[in-house]
Amino acid sequence: MYRKLTEEMLAFIQKNPTAFHTAASIQEALDGAGFRHIPIMAYSAKYASAFYGPFRAAAGSAPSFGDRRGYQMDPHNRKEALRECALDAAEGADILMVKPALSYLDVIRECADAFDLPLCAYSVSGEYAMIKAASAAGLVDERRIMCETALSVFRAGADMLITYYAKELADAIAGKEIG
Repeated sequence: MYRKLTEEMLAFIQKNPTAFHTAASIQEALDGAGFRHIPIMAYSAKYASAFYGPFRAAAGSAPSFGDRRGYQMDPHNRKEALRECALDAAEGADILMVKPALSYLDVIRECADAFDLPLCAYSVSGEYAMIKAASAAGLVDERRIMCETALSVFRAGADMLITYYAKELADAIAGKEIG
């Protein structure tokens, strides 16, 4: 499976916390196939969050029973994020991730301080929908809020940001609206 994906020119492979494969086993498979240069991004600190709601509703992926708290982290627990990041780093992950971003800026900061690996923050659908709804209601300046929230994520310590606003943020950076 990993060979087929890398042959299709993926820039990196994401290690999902629900998968049974560790970063080490994924790296071993990549090495064996001659793809050592493909980095692994681990979903290290994926919190159980209401911010996933809009995506789940749109994708029809809300659980039909129970919830996903069995494998997503308790929002009360920031120390677990550090343990999970340490585990992923020890297993050979090349990039660590915190998801969602905005409500976990403290976790992003602590992980950035604790680990010498690139840190990715994932701004999820609820964060995007919140800004869109407030803008549609005339309550905020969408572009300014988009820029400010991205800046807060980077200021907290993220090296990269996955966001529904990727194109707009790239335009804002190119236009020197944000640095």
